[in-house]
Amino acid sequence: MDCCWAPFLYLCLLASQSRTAEASQETLDWMKRMEAAAKRRSNTSFAELIHGLELRLLNASFGGYNLTLQTHIIQALAFKLNCNFTGLSLSSATVEKVPQAQPQHAMQFPAELTQNACRTRSGDLRLICIYFSSTRFFQSALLLLPFQKDINSSLLSNYVLGAQLSHGYVSNLSEPVNISFWHNQSLEGYTVTCVFWKERASKHHWGAWSPEGCRTERPTPSQVLCRCNHLTYFAVLMQISQAPIPAELLAPLTYISLVGCSISIVASLLTVLLHVQARKQSDSVTRIHMNLHASVLLLNIAFLLSPVLATPPVPGAACVALAATLHYALLSCLTWMAIEGFNLYLLLGRVYNIYIRRYVLKLCAVGWGVPAFLVLLLLAVKSSVYGPCRIQLSDSQGNSTGFKTMSICWVQSPWVHGVLVMGYGGLTSLFNLVVLAWALRVLNKLRAQEKAPGTRACRDAVTVLGLTVLLGTTWALAFFSFSVFLLPQLFLFTIFNSLYGFFLFLWFCSQRCRSEAEAEAEMEVFTSSQMVQ
Repeated sequence: MDCCWAPFLYLCLLASQSRTAEASQETLDWMKRMEAAAKRRSNTSFAELIHGLELRLLNASFGGYNLTLQTHIIQALAFKLNCNFTGLSLSSATVEKVPQAQPQHAMQFPAELTQNACRTRSGDLRLICIYFSSTRFFQSALLLLPFQKDINSSLLSNYVLGAQLSHGYVSNLSEPVNISFWHNQSLEGYTVTCVFWKERASKHHWGAWSPEGCRTERPTPSQVLCRCNHLTYFAVLMQISQAPIPAELLAPLTYISLVGCSISIVASLLTVLLHVQARKQSDSVTRIHMNLHASVLLLNIAFLLSPVLATPPVPGAACVALAATLHYALLSCLTWMAIEGFNLYLLLGRVYNIYIRRYVLKLCAVGWGVPAFLVLLLLAVKSSVYGPCRIQLSDSQGNSTGFKTMSICWVQSPWVHGVLVMGYGGLTSLFNLVVLAWALRVLNKLRAQEKAPGTRACRDAVTVLGLTVLLGTTWALAFFSFSVFLLPQLFLFTIFNSLYGFFLFLWFCSQRCRSEAEAEAEMEVFTSSQMVQ
């Protein structure tokens, strides 16, 4: 009787193996069909093709623990799981047919993955993973990202890694799924963002990339680690950092900054000393100028120390303190520029009845107090907004382009930089440009009323240049750091603003010489009138 069962069991085994082979071949044929559709860019719905592959993998029969199928650009894996699942780690170095010295991607699934499914259904589960080494199935929505700034963005190494668990959608995991991507070069010159494929997120395509539920980390310069709380298709959006500075320009720009800031420091110190010497003769206008000089002096000193304290041997707290000081000096400088514009408006627009009680003291409260309040508020809320800030430099060597960085102690938070650096500076520049245009219009009217306007041409030119410097309009060059304006803007901004303290010194000297000349002229008139009497 036992001998009769042996042929029957053998036939069942052959039938099972045959069904497994047929299922595997059917899935493999479907993958080849997907590749053919991607190559000829047909109108076939990629969503239907990918969902069809998922369905075949979930229902495929195979012996053992896992099934692996691979074509040129698609690799599919299926795993049998149960409710005693303790986690799973997959690496391209182990699943690829060709051994790799370093993995190109990896996925790590937590033990929590099967918990929700096991609450409603006990028994075997199935985990499928699909790896694409081409973006053709997802390329249609690359330009639809709401957070994407550059249309030249691409997916890191063209990899899209997907995972799905049978019996339910996995989301809101307390232990994230870790997806690692490696590149053969450093990614320090790029902005990378972990994204997942969100179906039906676009009106014109079958999905779009979204960063929701994923956190991006960079353990090494060539690795990106995505920690996501759900299962779907993942990728890393990579775009070159905006306007990288050519590395060969670092030396001349550093030299110009060092020389210009040093000259400005000496000029500002000399101006303040001259003011202290003649303090009894100063008026409110001169005191406002001196506060502007003091803020420029602090800004130049903090700026020159910034790259020095950003190096690793220096404690991080020192860099944070200097970054906050540099930010405070910049905000104070911008505020005093706006105060200069406001004071110019009072002098030209309200010639009479401009007395304000404790005028300079109130201006000092604004010029020094408001920036101090903003910086101290940032330090109290989140001190990590300050620290070593990396500046990307592009280093071209032959036909390849690499990237390196230099660090300064500065604002690290993009939000703070956008609002309290660029936004604050933009409002100040706009206000002072409006005041400058209005002041030139008023001066032109006054000049037209004089009998001999031609004799004042040189003096008016000096006045226009002086007002332009005094109101800090050259700082508006910061908003032209894009496209073909980048390189000229870098040099013009560095030259003019590193020498800003020196230009203010020249303006101070010209105004002092002018005041002394007017005083001498008045004295001569008074002496002549006394002699006539």
